[in-house]
Amino acid sequence: MRPIIIGLYGISGCGKTFLLNQLRTKFRDDETPITVYDGSQVIDTVVPGGMKTFLAAEDPEQQQWRRCAIESIKEKARLSGGMAVVAGHFLLWDPRTQTGNAVYTENDLDIYTHILYLNVSTDVIYQRRRDDREKARPPWSREDLERWQEAEKAELRRVCPRRDILYMQLGDKVMADRVHEIIMDLVRHNEHYSVSQAVLRLDTIMKAKHEECETVIVLDADRTLTARDTGLMFWEEANRCRTDKMTGGSPLKKLFGGPMGYSYSAFLQAALMYEEAVDDNVFEILCQAVAKKTVLYPEMRCLLHFIAYYSNVQLMIVTCGVGRIWDHILQKEGLSKHITVIGGGRLHGGLIVTPGLKEALVSHLQVSYGVFVWAFGDSPLDLPMLKKADRAVVIVGDAETRSQTMEDALAGAIENEGLRAHQAVLTPGAAQLLSFEKLPEARLTQREFVAQILARGSYLPQLTVIDATKKAATKLLMTNMRDSRYTGTLLRSVHRNVGTYLATEYLTDLIGLEIYAIRHVQGHDTDGYKLSHEHRTLIVALMRAGEPMASGVNDVFPAASFLHAWQPADIRRQHLEGLVTVILVDSVINSGETVARFLQHIRNLHATIRVVVVAGVLQEKAVSPAASLGQLSRESPIEVVALRISKNQFTGRGSTDTGNRLFNTTHLP
Repeated sequence: MRPIIIGLYGISGCGKTFLLNQLRTKFRDDETPITVYDGSQVIDTVVPGGMKTFLAAEDPEQQQWRRCAIESIKEKARLSGGMAVVAGHFLLWDPRTQTGNAVYTENDLDIYTHILYLNVSTDVIYQRRRDDREKARPPWSREDLERWQEAEKAELRRVCPRRDILYMQLGDKVMADRVHEIIMDLVRHNEHYSVSQAVLRLDTIMKAKHEECETVIVLDADRTLTARDTGLMFWEEANRCRTDKMTGGSPLKKLFGGPMGYSYSAFLQAALMYEEAVDDNVFEILCQAVAKKTVLYPEMRCLLHFIAYYSNVQLMIVTCGVGRIWDHILQKEGLSKHITVIGGGRLHGGLIVTPGLKEALVSHLQVSYGVFVWAFGDSPLDLPMLKKADRAVVIVGDAETRSQTMEDALAGAIENEGLRAHQAVLTPGAAQLLSFEKLPEARLTQREFVAQILARGSYLPQLTVIDATKKAATKLLMTNMRDSRYTGTLLRSVHRNVGTYLATEYLTDLIGLEIYAIRHVQGHDTDGYKLSHEHRTLIVALMRAGEPMASGVNDVFPAASFLHAWQPADIRRQHLEGLVTVILVDSVINSGETVARFLQHIRNLHATIRVVVVAGVLQEKAVSPAASLGQLSRESPIEVVALRISKNQFTGRGSTDTGNRLFNTTHLP
């Protein structure tokens, strides 16, 4: 294994010598086995006659001495078992030809493991050179300095990936403490370190649940939980913030499509790119912006929310992408307490997550904890994890966003490596991967599939009842609902107001809100709010008495779909496709048997969709453990929002029936 040798480059006057002296002190103070070298001083040592002889020599001889200098540094590092930081020149500028002459050698490119480039403003460098009284520097213009700097950066970007050298630019405001921190991170990070740190995080998660955890679901993130790649979205957001716009799209595509491929070095280089692009504060802001724009696949969102109720199942995201983005997405979705993220991102304090690390974590779960592991992924990067898992599900998106190489890679893994998996096609109309004979279909919303996941788990019964009985607003609304003078359109208006009140005051808290952009009356953009996934919500009016109240709910959530249902069969499978929430609305729930039949029917069509029941009056007995709703809550969570809970077991008929009063049919029996 070659020793770690870090090159420190930058054009003359950028501050290499000053930084080198500061680093020398820091490495000495913390007893780090890193030696700091000034390239010119090393040449002065290895050349008989020193720098004077070197400068008088012809180019071929100078190159030979440069090779000797870097080889001597490498040998000292090898013998001592330490590391080195070397400052030097990469190109020397010729203002007459407007070109940079290479002074780096092939030996440099063979020996350097990392290169840090001091990308200091040429205005700052120009002033430093003018003010320098110790060194005689050619009086080059700002334009010459800028061309020199751009030539060096372009050449470094070209050669570093080809020689497996990790490269990072350091800006004007990066101080010695930060450079020291970066170097220590570079020294520390290798594949073994990344796996060990990820395993430590995994152990922390599992120790909290080990005794009760029987099943672990390991999920890739980008294009598995959502159709888009949040890493690409990050760079789009970052580019909007930059004055010097990036060209050619996301640098990640160029990186992973280049000589490094998907090697550990490539993922480490990606971490350096995040580190280089923005500071910690801006990085956090960009992660929040991407999370705000990220929409989960409806089927995956429903599945995650549903499984969160099971104490014996642990959910975790393991992503090669930016883990911090997924922290914010889970927080937005109300899942941060139920799902842990192990992900990549910036170098400092982060992990370098690779396909091999994903596989290692699945293996660690199986061997150390004896749990049954499900894995969900979408690309060839997930295949090691999918092959290692006890059960594997390949997520299939539309042809434009999904991996273009997955089909061939899957076929090879199935035929030659024994992969056994299912595929879940989450985009309507999207073509499947391979045939269903080779890669059987998994329908994430079907009860049979969910039952397989939960076969080893135990469910905690969840019947959540939100009661507004004691609220002052309820007393006003209930007065008009009870008043015998209110019938027909007047009573329907009251019920509509009840629906509006319950939706505004309670459903918004229960289901949550999402932010979207609106135009302020004063002419600027600002944040607006709407129900979380409002356009993926279905309001079902249980006919006929539930219709006015359901209309009030719809007034608050206008983007939601609306359906009249006289019987459970009126709700069909196509009504639920692509949705995440169903709101069942009825004016009065007596025994709860009618609502229970609707709930059971919906669960048969879509096992994991969230269902919230809204009622004007809820009989207390309807939510007792022995009642239909109580029994049904043993299988899946039920949430009920009621204006009032009543202990009165009276059931209206004729003139006292709510439906008859609402529609002026009290003369009917």
